Amino acid sequence: MARYLDVHPDNPQPRMLQQIVDALHDDALIAYPTDSGYALGCRVGNRDGRDRILRIRGLDDRHHFTLVCRDFSQLGQLVHVDNAAFRAIRAATPGPYTFILPGTPEVPRRLLHPKKRTVGVRIPDHIVVQAILDKLGEPLLSSSLILPGEDEPRTMGWEIKEDLDHDVDIVVEAGETPAEPTTVVDWSEGYPEVIRRGAGDPDRFD
Repeated sequence: MARYLDVHPDNPQPRMLQQIVDALHDDALIAYPTDSGYALGCRVGNRDGRDRILRIRGLDDRHHFTLVCRDFSQLGQLVHVDNAAFRAIRAATPGPYTFILPGTPEVPRRLLHPKKRTVGVRIPDHIVVQAILDKLGEPLLSSSLILPGEDEPRTMGWEIKEDLDHDVDIVVEAGETPAEPTTVVDWSEGYPEVIRRGAGDPDRFD
């Protein structure tokens, strides 16, 4: 059964954060709130966690995983960002955007799109997520918690606990989240292409 951790949305308790980070280091899969609904997350090196995310979401190996980063410095170690992309992405983050870019050698091959060698990256504007990332000291491998047959991410921790009690290890509760997923911008060809319109204003990239 999943542990249910009630974290303060504005002042996350250090003890709770440490429990989450310790569990991630033990290869746990967590459901956690973001600025665009709930997401599933694990450490980048957690192979089983990656497979569990695909299984829960009913996805195949062509799925674009997202590396959730603490800041732009961390993001820049994982993907190749040219000058135009740098300025635009820097201006839009932190926020509810996912950017698809060519991965650097820092990204494990199994996490890259098999043909494009790309990966999604994002910097969420969410106090609890930022606190987890800060204590963890590395990005989270992540995917929006959108279940098969649904088109919006889950927003309530208690519902996730009920529905995924035996599929995830921890459900992080920190208040209700928006029901809209991130806006996804593919920048892998050197120009922005909005491939999913979501919580972030897509017009700045159209």
